[in-house]
Amino acid sequence: MEPITHFLTGACLGRAGFNRQTALATATMTLAAEAPDIDVLGRLRGSVFTFAHHRGFTHSFLGLLLVSAVVVGFVYGVWRLRGRKTNDPSLPPRWALLFAYAYLAGLSHLLLDFTNNYGVRPFWPFSEKWYSWDIVYIVEPVLLLALVLGLVVPSFAALINAEIGVRQKGPKGPWAARFALIAVVLTWTVRDYEHRRAVNALEARTYENFDPVRVGAYPNWVNPFEWRGVVETKNFFVLANVDSMKPEVDSTGNLEIRYKPEETAVTLAAKESSLGRVYLDWARFPVTETESLAGGGYVVRFEDLRFEQVGHGGGPRPLSAGVELDSGLKVVTQFFGLGPQQVAPD
Repeated sequence: MEPITHFLTGACLGRAGFNRQTALATATMTLAAEAPDIDVLGRLRGSVFTFAHHRGFTHSFLGLLLVSAVVVGFVYGVWRLRGRKTNDPSLPPRWALLFAYAYLAGLSHLLLDFTNNYGVRPFWPFSEKWYSWDIVYIVEPVLLLALVLGLVVPSFAALINAEIGVRQKGPKGPWAARFALIAVVLTWTVRDYEHRRAVNALEARTYENFDPVRVGAYPNWVNPFEWRGVVETKNFFVLANVDSMKPEVDSTGNLEIRYKPEETAVTLAAKESSLGRVYLDWARFPVTETESLAGGGYVVRFEDLRFEQVGHGGGPRPLSAGVELDSGLKVVTQFFGLGPQQVAPD
């Protein structure tokens, strides 16, 4: 998910009652809920390195131990710089408990990232397998609204209480934060139900007289009941829009056939490159496109149809990748995204 949802989730977790057990709980959980995305610093080494390591160590159960320690260490440093002051002098910070809370908030990050179609590798480095629920888009307005209200409503209530002379005891807002978190879970429940209906609709029919081998349905952020379907058959892929309200596949001229490319020595060499192996481990419905270069050599482009729109047309995609090979099928360059990036050959 995008960073705002992570931050808001951590803040609501803190406000839900954890902040009544120790000082600095809300600040710690807010930071820890976004901290796994510290791996974006890999961009300093280029897009290929970033892709290979994104949602790796910092997004794993093991890596969260280190991430949580870093967050608590940062909060401790700020606390010392502030003269060991907290909002409630009668509630001191409990550092072991804050570490546990930071880890819990980090788990919320993994869970939120698991709900979209990019996926996570929670068992890294013991397993490189990707897991994804595929039920929400990277930006989910319903979740954002629920979480914002869970934090804002208590502030308005506090203002009203102050006007009428009512003084609140203890940290504010546990009921609203809990309601927001319950709303998040209810949203996931509805989205999971709609996702299952979309997947069942894709599996329930044939395509050019071929049965589906694998199917996937991916969310559309504009319409929560419209899904981007991908179907794999023996010889080709099908891109189709699915209406989970009916549920049925929109086949009125909107089925897009993508024939599986022929496997050649060139594509096999590209797939054996370091980027090719990483991309194929991550991709759910990978396809390749080979281009012969005028001066000799080839460019093999990788694309995952999970992120393709029906009728999108040609051109590079943000989550595509490519490998340039010389005439002897040795790697010259590798690149990820919209443009090439020079890297050391394998």
